[in-house]
Formats: sequence, structure tokens, C-alpha cells
Amino acid sequence: MHESRTLLGRWSRRYAWVMRATAYDREQDRVFLAEQRQARRDIARRHAKLAQAFLGKAVARLQGLDPRELSLSELLRYFQVAAAIGRRSVGEEPADAGAGAEEQGAEVAALTDEERRARMDQLRRELESRLSEGAQ
Repeated sequence: MHESRTLLGRWSRRYAWVMRATAYDREQDRVFLAEQRQARRDIARRHAKLAQAFLGKAVARLQGLDPRELSLSELLRYFQVAAAIGRRSVGEEPADAGAGAEEQGAEVAALTDEERRARMDQLRRELESRLSEGAQ
């Protein structure tokens, strides 16, 4: 621009450029955060559907298994994984987590729904990893 600093300063004050720019930046941040929240909700919904599908497949597979054909270590592993999932689904750590499990359960209860979904997604990945390790 070919205007003097004095004139630009006057226009800035008259038209509240600093306040308007700050308001614009805040609005852009608000929109961005809202989009992020929506994206996390969409991801959580997709992951919940995938988890349901995975669970259905796992249940069907388990129903087809003859427990007599499983080794004791396989039976124990299925039991451990099922118990851990059950405990974690209600905000508790598995029995072998030791001291502090009650405190961690209280921490889970204090999480927002989105944080709980993220934690459940993390646990789902851990379960998938453990199940694939057990299958090998």
C-alpha cells in the first residue's frame, strides 16, 4: 500500500481492525474445533460399527470351536482376554493390573464421551493385537 503509517493507524482504530482480526481468528478456531469434534464422532461411529462386526465374527468363530480341541493355554488366553474386555468395558483394569485399578476406574469415569471412545478404540486395537499374537 502507498499510504502513510499514520493513516493506516487511523483506519485501524476507526474500523477496529485488530479486534475484527482477533474475532475472525477466534471464529476460524471455533469452526476448526467443531469440525474436529465431528470428525472424531464420525470415526467413533465407524469404529463402533467395525467393532460390532468384529465381535460378531469372533462370537461366530467361538461358537464353532470345540473347547475339547483347544489347548489349556488357548482356553486360558480366551478367558483372560474376555475378562479384560469385560472389566475395561466398565472402566476397570484387569485383575492382574495390581494396585491402583480403582483409581484408574475413577479416572475413566471422569473422561468425556469422546475420550472414552478414544480409550475404547485403543483397547480394541490392543485386543486385536493380542488375539493375532495368540493365533500365531
